[in-house]
Amino acid sequence: MTEVPGQATIGQAAGRGPVLAWGSWDCGGAAFNAVILTFVFSVYLTDKVGEHLPGGISPSAWLGWALGLAGLVVALTAPVSGQWFDASAKRKLSLGVLTSLTVLLMAAMFFVRQDYHYLWFGLLLLALGSATFELSHVPYNAMLRQVSTPATVGRVSGFGWSMGYFGGIVLLLICYFGFISGKGDTRGLLGMPIDDGLNIRLVAVVAAVWFAAFALPLFFTIPEVPRTDADPGAAVSPRGRGGFLGAIVNSYRVLFRDVRELWRVDRRTVGFLMASAVFRDGLAGVFTFGAILAVRVYGIADADVLLFGIAANVFAALGALTGGRLDDRIGPKAVIVGSLIAMIIFGAVLLVVSGPLMFWIFGLLLTVFVGPAQASARSFLTRVAPPGREGQLFGLYATTGRAVSFLAPMLFGFFVWAFDSERAGILGILLVLIAGLLALLPVRSPSAAA
Repeated sequence: MTEVPGQATIGQAAGRGPVLAWGSWDCGGAAFNAVILTFVFSVYLTDKVGEHLPGGISPSAWLGWALGLAGLVVALTAPVSGQWFDASAKRKLSLGVLTSLTVLLMAAMFFVRQDYHYLWFGLLLLALGSATFELSHVPYNAMLRQVSTPATVGRVSGFGWSMGYFGGIVLLLICYFGFISGKGDTRGLLGMPIDDGLNIRLVAVVAAVWFAAFALPLFFTIPEVPRTDADPGAAVSPRGRGGFLGAIVNSYRVLFRDVRELWRVDRRTVGFLMASAVFRDGLAGVFTFGAILAVRVYGIADADVLLFGIAANVFAALGALTGGRLDDRIGPKAVIVGSLIAMIIFGAVLLVVSGPLMFWIFGLLLTVFVGPAQASARSFLTRVAPPGREGQLFGLYATTGRAVSFLAPMLFGFFVWAFDSERAGILGILLVLIAGLLALLPVRSPSAAA
């Protein structure tokens, strides 16, 4: 296969159609994040399937360990996987395989019955799905440069994030009102029976179909990335010397070589990877602990938590769209710094106010800036990644994020314990955001059109 310069991949598929198809995949991916991992299937596993689990270990603990193991697999394999996706010119093929595996694993969750004997099968499916879904973001994020130009990368990244938020909202509403709401032996407007968890098992199938349907346009619209000369020695065939094991060893050898080269010639990228890992954990903490704080600290009714979650996702999506346009004008670093400062200010206000109204006002103001920070972080790395090596950099992006993903949960728990107050947990999240901001400030910004 003829190699082309890495610059040839920039804007390779720029245009309205490819951008819509690329963002559609994010809309579909919300099915796994929102329905399977966060709000529905994981709760079904721990609350219903594992209800009568014998022994002294709770289903929630087993769930945490299963997802932790999946995260370890992602951390170890994401950088070399991204490197191989780029070097072998199989970025779209790899995304197709990982997306298909995730969809099949989601569909297989239909067979997880409401019996503790099925808990292990459910945990296996959830852990494998979590790994394949997270790894799929490596080639997906790497495609950002293909579907954007240097002048539009910010708004395209923001559009993708907003599609993910909106997709999660719509699908959650469909699942809740169609399959879950109400009481009695049947649930939802469709009257789904709850025997053996059938209504929730059907939700998993609906989520799988949703992901598949919204992912398909990408594969029909965006061409495969051409093989580039950006990373010599990275693409070693498993059929070559040393076989599959030799290819893996070579991949890590090339990875260590490239990281050393990055540290020597472009410490900005290394600094950004470290800073973003910290502030992204703080961003995740906002949504992870938001519902808990809403109910236990600010008196939001249980029934209104879902409404707040929907509103928060709408605000984050609108923020991502707006922030993406600012990104292209003033650069991604300015958007991230401004977003983090605003979140720190509104978070500090939440430390001292009380009542549902104050939480609705300042909680939603805080979530406005989550989307822009996430979208511009992706834009920043796209702008500084050597053309043709985006997959490897986004693999490192996933690994560094996993490496510090304990920070926000640990500090949240520590301050709750230290002050004997769940409100004090906000301080833990704020400290993570502050640390990420301070780590980002010295990092040199790419130009808005680089």
